[in-house]
Amino acid sequence: MSRPTSAIIDLRALRENFILAQKLAPNAKSMPMVKANAYGHGMIEVAHALADCAPAFGVACIEEALALRKANITQPILLLEGPHSADEVGIAEQHGFWLMLENHNQLQAVLSAQLSTAITVWIKLDTGMHRLGFQPEDATYIYQQLSSSPNVAEDIVLATHFACADDLKSNFTDKQLRCFKSAVDNLDGSEHSISLANSAAILGWPSIQDDWQRPGYMLYGASPFSEPHENAEQLQQVMHFQSAIISTRSIKTGESVGYTANWTAQRHSTIATVAVGYGDGYPRHAPNGTPVLINGVKCPLVGRVSMDMITVDITDLNSDIEIGTDVTLWGPGLSVTEVAVHCGTIGYELLTRMPARVPRIYINAK
Repeated sequence: MSRPTSAIIDLRALRENFILAQKLAPNAKSMPMVKANAYGHGMIEVAHALADCAPAFGVACIEEALALRKANITQPILLLEGPHSADEVGIAEQHGFWLMLENHNQLQAVLSAQLSTAITVWIKLDTGMHRLGFQPEDATYIYQQLSSSPNVAEDIVLATHFACADDLKSNFTDKQLRCFKSAVDNLDGSEHSISLANSAAILGWPSIQDDWQRPGYMLYGASPFSEPHENAEQLQQVMHFQSAIISTRSIKTGESVGYTANWTAQRHSTIATVAVGYGDGYPRHAPNGTPVLINGVKCPLVGRVSMDMITVDITDLNSDIEIGTDVTLWGPGLSVTEVAVHCGTIGYELLTRMPARVPRIYINAK
């Protein structure tokens, strides 16, 4: 009998979320973001599950792209951070990778490369996030440099990234859109494609329609919004992070639990020990009261999270509890967003930090 901690990955739910992204923008091509091990879900398995419907994939770096090629993923793969060194341009040509260019070093690397086949490039414009991207006023010059180069394929894509699309009350997304439109309008009718929408924009900004959208977080069934949203409510959770109770005990009023004794029982209590800890990606800073789900009931975490175990107060459970009873850390009935809110973080972090130690078990492959 192996340790009961695992992540169940529902590939049917993944595909349904991809279909939703396409449905919300039927005239756009949807490029799944599979960087960071597909947000913790397993990059190779996720890519294979979407390979029959995804026209391309997005990754952060060339190492991720090469891993996909090694796994026989044949679609174009966009390197979202572009080349980190000049030699990566030649590697991109060899393997059919697309390059997002965001600075002048990358621009010169592409223009000066010795290539036999033109490569597809995307131009990243900084419209206000101030993380990556060329200045909007340089868009015309950058585009002209690339479009006149024999190293560059004809269909250049211009892109930006939204800083506040998950805040539907913010006017910052509209400000970024105006900035982007002004920059692109100066290209004087040149043939190009546009990519704007991330998950939050796909779900919450229906007026943003472009040629390439980049669904990421939403593919894995999690909402980028802090409040309910009708489109996000259609998402299906992909990961069920689960474990089981491995021990129980009764403690008296005034007794404490766990490292630093930071929780003390205010009554006679029943404590369950669950086989999961920060060594499995469960957040160490989860405070007392963070919910876990046992027999359909949310029960509070008590005591410090340790490397391999957590302790949970099950005093109020009416159902029979025994060693081996299943526990949901997040999944059906308990969203990763709810857990993240208790921990003062976001679901993105909890999903992507899950280590290889946790077995991924894939279901509904077809």
